[in-house]
Amino acid sequence: MPLRARWDAQFALAVLAAVLTTALTAVSFWLSFEALHDLATAHRLHGERAWAWPATVDAFIAIGELLILRASLAHRVDWAAITLTSVGSVGSIALNVAGVGVSHDPLDYVTAAVPPVAALLAFGVLMRQVHDYLVSRQPVVTAPPIPVIAPGPAVQESLEREEPKAVEETVPEPEDEPVVTEEPEPVAEPEEPLTQRDRIDAIVRGLYDSLGQRRPATRHMRDALADAGLPNSDGTCREARKRVETEEPHLRDLPDALAA
Repeated sequence: MPLRARWDAQFALAVLAAVLTTALTAVSFWLSFEALHDLATAHRLHGERAWAWPATVDAFIAIGELLILRASLAHRVDWAAITLTSVGSVGSIALNVAGVGVSHDPLDYVTAAVPPVAALLAFGVLMRQVHDYLVSRQPVVTAPPIPVIAPGPAVQESLEREEPKAVEETVPEPEDEPVVTEEPEPVAEPEEPLTQRDRIDAIVRGLYDSLGQRRPATRHMRDALADAGLPNSDGTCREARKRVETEEPHLRDLPDALAA
């Protein structure tokens, strides 16, 4: 399959997965809200207050997941966000199950517990998809230039004393020459930053040369991507190697390198 067609298929699948995950998240939260609304109605809350009360429980799940996403993009762990998500999830599950009351059928409790559990998992999957998309759109980070510190007055004065005085020479007056108009040099357009996918492919392609013209194993690619701070699952490594060998088919005929 051509690289362009494969990329279009992957993009379509990603969009479909995002749509289905969003729909699952909405349905799960709605079912959880319904159960908590019935529980609130049975305990002296009616009308708008009965519908607003479930938000005091389920909203913690959404807030905690969003804070976890922000911390993940910043490459750190937010224990407060994890605690918030856990408390909201456990509270929602417990209240949904408690709303069943006394029942001799265990499936009644299972049915009550499924919506809050599904809401937690579906929203987590949705945030994971958002994380992957945002990371793939981040440009390559380059190191900032190192500032040059000017020498102090004492050092500058010492350098000036060490410089030899220029010897004055008699320079003949230049003859009149025709004026030549220099053409302006073309301005090079700035290169677009590499996407995460391009960086992964470049690292995998370099392994063929660093391994002595051999096909890298999954272990080689995973270690190289991990050192670069990039996604390094087995599926990511294999897909990158397929893209590289599609661009350069002769690489498929190279002998396999042994994984250390």
